[in-house]
Amino acid sequence: MSEIANTTSVKTVEGRVVSNKMNKTVTILVERLVKHALYGKYIRRSTKLHAHDEDNACNEGDIVRVTECRPMSKTKNWRVVEVLPRTGK
Repeated sequence: MSEIANTTSVKTVEGRVVSNKMNKTVTILVERLVKHALYGKYIRRSTKLHAHDEDNACNEGDIVRVTECRPMSKTKNWRVVEVLPRTGK
């Protein structure tokens, strides 16, 4: 018998914390560039995600890496993996 392994890729994105007012939850703004179909100009599109922050370690303005996980509430199905170090300044 041959065993077929289910290889599921874990979705990971990076974004900026825009709100940390909730307990153990942060709001992440993920931005991406999309090329306009007709004119070819790159347009900035954004998505807001709610992510689980177990230690309440994130502050507004932090750049974080989040990964997809099981649904924890109606809107929260991402988990903060790490807070990336700030560059510059």
